Amino acid sequence: MVRWLRAAVVPIVLVLLIALSGLVLGRIYADDLLVRLVAGAALGSVAASVAVRRLPSWTAAPASVLLLAGYTLFALNVAADRAALTDPLAAIVRDSLVNGIPRLLTAMIPVEPTPDTVVVPIVAAWLAGLAGAEIAVRAGRVLLGCVPAAALYAGALYVVGPNASAAGWSSVAFAGLVAAALTSSQPLEGTGTADVPVPTRAIMRGRALAGAAAGLTVVVALVALAGPWVAGRVSATPVDPRRYVSPPQVDSLDESPLNRISGWALTPTERLLSVRTTVPKQRLRLAVLSDYDGATWRVGATYRNAGRVLPPQPPPPGTTVDEVKQDITIDGLTGRLLPVVPTPSEVSGARVAFDPATGTLIRPEELRPGVRYEVVSERPTPDLNLLPEADSPTGDAVARYLAIGANVPEPIQRLADQLQEGNGAAFDRATAIEEFLAEHYRKVNDAPSGHAYPNLEYFLFGPRNRGGQVGTSEQFAASYALLARLTGLPSRVVVGFDVPATGQVTAANALAWPEILFDDLGWVAFDPMPKSKDPRPVEEDFTPKPTKPPPPPSEAPPPSDAASQSAGPTMLAARPGGGPTTLIVATGASGSAFLLLAAAALTIVTMRRSLRRRRLSDGPPDDRIAGAWLEFTDALRLAGKPVPHHLAATEAAAHAADVPRPMLRRSTPPPATPDLPALDGLVDGINTTEFAPGMADETQARRAADQVTAYAEALRQNRSWWRRLWWTLHPGPLRWHRPRDH
Repeated sequence: MVRWLRAAVVPIVLVLLIALSGLVLGRIYADDLLVRLVAGAALGSVAASVAVRRLPSWTAAPASVLLLAGYTLFALNVAADRAALTDPLAAIVRDSLVNGIPRLLTAMIPVEPTPDTVVVPIVAAWLAGLAGAEIAVRAGRVLLGCVPAAALYAGALYVVGPNASAAGWSSVAFAGLVAAALTSSQPLEGTGTADVPVPTRAIMRGRALAGAAAGLTVVVALVALAGPWVAGRVSATPVDPRRYVSPPQVDSLDESPLNRISGWALTPTERLLSVRTTVPKQRLRLAVLSDYDGATWRVGATYRNAGRVLPPQPPPPGTTVDEVKQDITIDGLTGRLLPVVPTPSEVSGARVAFDPATGTLIRPEELRPGVRYEVVSERPTPDLNLLPEADSPTGDAVARYLAIGANVPEPIQRLADQLQEGNGAAFDRATAIEEFLAEHYRKVNDAPSGHAYPNLEYFLFGPRNRGGQVGTSEQFAASYALLARLTGLPSRVVVGFDVPATGQVTAANALAWPEILFDDLGWVAFDPMPKSKDPRPVEEDFTPKPTKPPPPPSEAPPPSDAASQSAGPTMLAARPGGGPTTLIVATGASGSAFLLLAAAALTIVTMRRSLRRRRLSDGPPDDRIAGAWLEFTDALRLAGKPVPHHLAATEAAAHAADVPRPMLRRSTPPPATPDLPALDGLVDGINTTEFAPGMADETQARRAADQVTAYAEALRQNRSWWRRLWWTLHPGPLRWHRPRDH
């Protein structure tokens, strides 16, 4: 009985070792189905080898492979049912065997146990069990028989990488099980050597001791050589093998779906899909175009194979979220992009890949009529009341949303500069661009496709009688996003569909729109589409090419007789009855309004001067330096180039020194670089107040105030006369709330 129990230890240990590998790998899966399937593969493979251990060794592998095929079909069927896949089992098996490895390494974590993500671990577990049992049970080499299970365990750790916590207890359990298997394989005390002569037994003990000493020496040497490396790897972050595998990619049709807008506009009755939602009149997002090189807006997304439950996307703090359910059936839509209400959190009925940065989905296979899927989305709604005071982020995190191609056409750059002037706040700039496009351009369905620099330049400034100043939503959205980036606003273009009340989406419902990124609000959509059927020509508010004024005459021309006669006093006729004429009443009313405006302007000027005096003259040096910093940020905000809150004082001074030429008063020829006073005294004072409060002196405070005053005045003087007037009368510095400006 004892012998049978000892013989059962090694197979049991092999099953447990392989099951531990499945347990380690299962930490990155959405549920425990993979762990159970791997444990079943371990039990089946080891049991099959034990059952045929008395048959010839060549029969073990064929019999085990046949059982592996049956178990694999069973496991893939279970996974397909769990994932609610409706494809035929033969197609599922074929696809899983062909694409199992890349999909496992590109799947989004947590990985859903679908057929293509479980087939590789199941087959590997079965083969490890077969090899281990044949070596350990049939050949009696227990330690060597544990090597396949150890390789499987190491592979599981490698696939998990840095996506789960350290597998400490499981590794200790693995080593303990190996030790138990080795102990059980040793012969019982007193067996096997009873009939051996005493001299021979002494020789055997000597050889055993020599072997043990040699083995101990090898172990100590390995520990001395590999110990430091192993110790260094304990605290190191594991390598993620997903970095070496290319994720699913979209083809050229879906790389820039903005090009499809014009084609859809020409076939407005084409049926693309049908939608049933819990909230009617939704907007579906098909693609988000984040990258622009001056020729094409591209998707630029990184898609990862995903299961039904998608990773949660925490909304920005200034947004509310409500749940929207959709039942979508594809009709004539082609490509691989799947339209959904942003942002999807659960998808069923189709295998998808997901890009968390944009919240968009693709289907690994081409869309075809009849494809149906259900989506649950967490729709974010920003608090629009916070927009007027919201800033746009800057830095490396949003660099891709500010990047544009080289050689921007000069008229587009000058238009962006004009729209930026006087609009220091991010929302003011975004609104100015939106209103300009909506007021000056018309939407037509037969406008040619294109959003490269030449296309947008002709759309913005081309003659109306030659096809200029008209376009589809492609040109409106692309122009808006480009102008936004030229004014420092992170932007992107979105392609999607408006869902009508009937739920039948046709090509006429396709559109593109721009979005701007705001701090604490996330991406906010804008609508630059025309609001009027008869927009004003762009030439009324913007001249694409500068014109030189005619040279003044050498001598003033003599006044003509008509001019002399018209220069005399003009008499106003009185109405019969002696009452005041309409002109007199209107003149009196306009005079009263003028007096009110003048009083308001005088009040603003007085309050701003008082505010500047308090900031720069009242209080201890620390307060006056802080006041100088507020005057500095006000000046840049009035100039249309606010200081980002994350910049340090030195970085803010560099930001202020790099004032774009279009913001300065234009001259002929333009200056090479803006000549603005230095701000080193302000920077020194701010650093002193921040890092050594109370240590600033009067000299630092006076120097900071003088430099800020000179800088603001130089910035103001380098503007047109009416911009200088608006600078003086702007009420913004009296109301701007700036808890983060220090």
